Amino acid sequence: MSDFLPGLEGVPATKSAISNIDGEKGILSYRGYSLETLAENSSFEETTLLLLNGELPNQKALDDFKQQLRQNYRTKYHIREMMRHFPHTGHPMDMLQTAVSSLGMFYPGTECLTDAQACEDLDYVRNMTVNIIAQMAPLVAMWEHIRNGWDPVQPRSDLSVAENLLYMFTGQEPDPLMAKIMDVCLILHAEHTLNASTFAALVAGSTLATPYSVISAAIGTLSGPLHGGANQRVVGMLQEIGSPDKVEAWVDDKLKNKEVIWGMGHREYKVKDPRATILHKLVEELVAQRGGHLDAMFETALKLEEVCADRLGHKGVYPNVDFYSGILYTEMGIPEDEFTALFAVARSAGWLAHWREQIANNRIYRPTQIYVGSDARDYTPISDR
Repeated sequence: MSDFLPGLEGVPATKSAISNIDGEKGILSYRGYSLETLAENSSFEETTLLLLNGELPNQKALDDFKQQLRQNYRTKYHIREMMRHFPHTGHPMDMLQTAVSSLGMFYPGTECLTDAQACEDLDYVRNMTVNIIAQMAPLVAMWEHIRNGWDPVQPRSDLSVAENLLYMFTGQEPDPLMAKIMDVCLILHAEHTLNASTFAALVAGSTLATPYSVISAAIGTLSGPLHGGANQRVVGMLQEIGSPDKVEAWVDDKLKNKEVIWGMGHREYKVKDPRATILHKLVEELVAQRGGHLDAMFETALKLEEVCADRLGHKGVYPNVDFYSGILYTEMGIPEDEFTALFAVARSAGWLAHWREQIANNRIYRPTQIYVGSDARDYTPISDR
């Protein structure tokens, strides 16, 4: 009998050149470039091209890609009208999964994935990639207005993905620092090796499902609280604690009852998640711009990180990307239930990079199982039971 590893932990399921993690040293790289370097110097659009194509683009390629994205910000009228009929209490991730899945019915060309040879149509792959990445942020921003009974703000083709996202949320010119922070957040969330949602994308892609179905499968997987949904839980947790002076007692109570401390620990990292380190610095930059005033939530978070390091550091449990991202999004005025949808906006770049890598050398996923059911049995007629 083969060894069974729950959750496929440590089981290689693919070969990939897209990203890499050194969990012992806390290093995450995209195509060989450190995340810190990209967060400091790159943009979401440039990082997306790096993930998709394997190399940093030259200026013309980047300008062309930005223009293609901006030309596709607008969502078709029928999709917007469909969204108006969604329950206004629906979670943004449910909306996003449904809306992205529906895109394939409104944009032609999806039938070309009926056989493996069609995957060699590079124009198709490129067009679908651009359309999905361009549409994700506007869909999320539109929903915030539609569910509140307002007409959505129309996108602006002169703005970057991050700037346009903030503009469509607020209807106001985006603050430069906020736009920069959002851009970095998108870079940090764009890719993270073979996580659960990326694996879901690979499984769906291996069947030659359309890219809209592939991304829809990934969105559904990301929605779970053990994956992308944790950042929303972090904010609720910090609000529950209330203030820094209550942190120690709260942590000790959670540890005593063996309960989850959201935003702490990661299966891949034995040190602080490098994404959390960058986000921590962004929060400090925002605090400095506001005259050094510490928001109560940030003060509580800092104390929680300190106490958890003391209680759990020996186990390699430190803040992950969800710990500080929710604080930043809250400061931007974004509702808590939209946090994971923003995660999906960014991660669409990584999902599509993996989809393109998958179909270039495709083999359908068909893992096996260890059967633990009954041995062969005789059927008993219902009259004799």
